[in-house]
Amino acid sequence: MIIGILKEKNNENRVAMLPGEVQAVRKLGIEVMVERGAGERAFAFDGDYVSAGATAGDRNEIIGKSDLLVSVNPPIDDKITDFKNGQILCCIVNPVENREWLEKARVQGLTVFALDLIPRTTRAQAMDILSSMATVAGYKAVIHAASLLPKFFPMFMSAAGTIKPAKVLVLGAGVAGLQALAIARKLGAVVEVFDVRAAVKDEVKSLGGKFIEVEGAVEDASAGGYAVEQTEEYKRKQQEMIQKHAAAADVIIATAQIPGKRAPVLILKDTVMKMKPGSVIIDLAASTGGNCELTQNGKMIEVNGVKIIGKSDYPSDMPTDASKMFGANIVNLLKILVDREGKPVLDFSDEIVTGTTAVHGGQYISQRIKQLLNLQ
Repeated sequence: MIIGILKEKNNENRVAMLPGEVQAVRKLGIEVMVERGAGERAFAFDGDYVSAGATAGDRNEIIGKSDLLVSVNPPIDDKITDFKNGQILCCIVNPVENREWLEKARVQGLTVFALDLIPRTTRAQAMDILSSMATVAGYKAVIHAASLLPKFFPMFMSAAGTIKPAKVLVLGAGVAGLQALAIARKLGAVVEVFDVRAAVKDEVKSLGGKFIEVEGAVEDASAGGYAVEQTEEYKRKQQEMIQKHAAAADVIIATAQIPGKRAPVLILKDTVMKMKPGSVIIDLAASTGGNCELTQNGKMIEVNGVKIIGKSDYPSDMPTDASKMFGANIVNLLKILVDREGKPVLDFSDEIVTGTTAVHGGQYISQRIKQLLNLQ
């Protein structure tokens, strides 16, 4: 089997595999081809890939010869007819946003593994792309906020007096939120965390955060640990609680998202107007609408002296380690997709394979895909 590594388009700096992961793939008995220049923005060069055992080629050659293609984002700018019937593609699909492309892939007879649909189970942890990238995003968001805040994060005691620690509010205690909490605490900030899922309370406390709880939240075991839509009464109480804590915060890191839906608006314009001038809001949910009513995706704006940064692509800003984590997740997934001779074996009795396969054999496979696209 031949695996092809595609170069990312537009402003994406990551690459699906670095040379170190190529070596791991070669040990599985798999040949590797890489599109020329694929790793340059992650500081991995063609010579490094060749030294690791890969063959470099142009895009058409990679697509034409590979049995399985890996990329960070789906190759939506390529002609779908360039891909072969039965060819396997592994990437982050964003099925709702890229619904039209996925339908074309189904009709073309491709097998698409949606890396953003890997089940969040103990066995699948080593393959969980979303958790890896959320770790990067949570870390980078706090570092960015600290660089913009006109105050120290930690408490300082000096001859000039005592500097109070910064107050940070984290909205959403998923992987990104918990990482943001951990980094903010390491920098010395006082951190409060809000989440609709009471189950994350102990994790928040173990990392040194204070958990803000609003009674009456709806939780759904079938959501796989993700947040779900809440009642209007809960949303009203939630808004009141968040506004109270936001007004006292120096930094807000907003990470709350619901798969397949628009991000919940947790910070209203009125809330921003009550925040202290010089405060910072980092909205990681910007690409799905944003947790702040005023967020503009991909932009930093200032309202009443409050900086609002709408940015969901922090992993692209740390391409070396983000690519290393991404590639390691793919290598772990490949271990259950290939046999000892390096040939693809798709076992649809395996919950990871079934849950991650968006389309195969002209059919939609994953139940989550069917739910997100309203195909049931």
